[in-house]
Amino acid sequence: MAKSEGQKLKLLYLKEFLEMHSDEAHPINTQTIIEHLAARGISAERKAIYSDIECLLEWGLDIVHKPGRNGGYYIASRDFELPELKLLVDAVQSSKFLTSKKSMQLIEKLGRLVSIHEAGDLKRHVVVSGRVKTMNESIYYNVDTLHEAIAKNAKITFRYTEWGMDCKRHERPGIYEASPYWLIWDDENYYLVAHTERHGITHYRVDKMAHITITEEARYLDPGIKSIDPASYGKNVFGMFGGEQVSVRMRFHKSLAGVVIDRFGTDTMLIPDGPEHFIFTMTISISPTFLGWIAGFGDQAQILSPQSVVDRYVEHCRGALAQYDRISST
Repeated sequence: MAKSEGQKLKLLYLKEFLEMHSDEAHPINTQTIIEHLAARGISAERKAIYSDIECLLEWGLDIVHKPGRNGGYYIASRDFELPELKLLVDAVQSSKFLTSKKSMQLIEKLGRLVSIHEAGDLKRHVVVSGRVKTMNESIYYNVDTLHEAIAKNAKITFRYTEWGMDCKRHERPGIYEASPYWLIWDDENYYLVAHTERHGITHYRVDKMAHITITEEARYLDPGIKSIDPASYGKNVFGMFGGEQVSVRMRFHKSLAGVVIDRFGTDTMLIPDGPEHFIFTMTISISPTFLGWIAGFGDQAQILSPQSVVDRYVEHCRGALAQYDRISST
């Protein structure tokens, strides 16, 4: 590298070196900086390094000088603090829609936002292998394609897959067409809420979608979509299993108040019903997942109305018990 070219790049190399190798516990002294630049064919004197540090400070880089025998220069603040990155790493590694390979790639990139010493802490923080992760590597790009289709107000076509007994994904027959509305993150999975001619407003697991294509046709905007709050959609559709939307009145023991608030939000109106119980009403998509959720609380939860939902719940419980009655009678 020519000397003049090296001098032009000196500040960039210095900035990169400090960002990558320094933190409060690992300051870098002037001699180490000179040696690092020399390894890249750039000669520098101590006075020049001091001047370069001042230049980076004026530019906005937060560099602190730590005096003393083991002192030196280090980056004092960054866009992300280590605890913040650990939270992001937790989110990445627990996301089932990301493959183990993609998770590790993203975590590696997050590690570049701190020094190599702190990046080591992030890697020790990671547990990805052995987790049940999606096998669909393309989902990372599917999400981007769906966002693009929504922004373009365009319909999409895609194939939908499901797991077979051979533990492999198989495409369902036919090509699906839908008008995409929004993406929802629920129970560690991405779902697309969309409209189709066959099902009306429905949703699809994004990791089960394949060969997504943005069409030239404008999407259909269902009049009912305006009355649906995207933030509450995942709360009312249990396990993202769709069903008839019904206003359900329920009675719970007071010890379950936290469970209800965690599920439906702090704006849920809980009406006291005697000293030990409360009543609340919520619009629910009636599905086996919702009925199973109620059943999980035993005699501490009760569906009061409408009677049609009460009847479905009783039928659901009887069906579950019937198989055990057959076993006990043999």
